Amino acid sequence: MKIEQTPTGVLEHWTAQELSQAFEQAEVVVIDVRTPQEYGFEHIEGALLAPMAQFKPSNLPTQTDKRIVFHCGSGVRSRRVAEACAAAGWTRTAHLEGGFAAWKAAGLPYLSIDPATGAPRRSAAK
Repeated sequence: MKIEQTPTGVLEHWTAQELSQAFEQAEVVVIDVRTPQEYGFEHIEGALLAPMAQFKPSNLPTQTDKRIVFHCGSGVRSRRVAEACAAAGWTRTAHLEGGFAAWKAAGLPYLSIDPATGAPRRSAAK
C-alpha cells in the first residue's frame, strides 16, 4: 500500500490484491461509494453501499475493530470520500487505488447480474 500524508491526515492507497487479502481475512470493511445502480449491476461481494452523493463521515462506525476501505469505479470518488473522512477528524483513511476497475483487472471475484435471468452471479474478470 502507498501512504500519502495529506494536510488533514494519512491517506492509504490500497491495491486490489491487498484489499482482497485483508477482506478475506475479515480485517477490513469495504464500502462502495458508487451509485445504487452501479452497485446493483456489479459489486464486490460483501461490500457495503454508501453512495458519495449522500455520504457523511459522521454516519460511519468507528474504526476500532476493522479498517474501512472505500472504493468506487476508478478511485476518484473513493479518494474524495476518504479525504472527507480525514477532514472530519479521522486520522487514517483508505481507498482502493484504481477502484472497481482495478479489482476486475486483477481478476478478483465479484457479483454481477445475469442478463438472461436477472439473478446475481459470481464473476471474475479474465
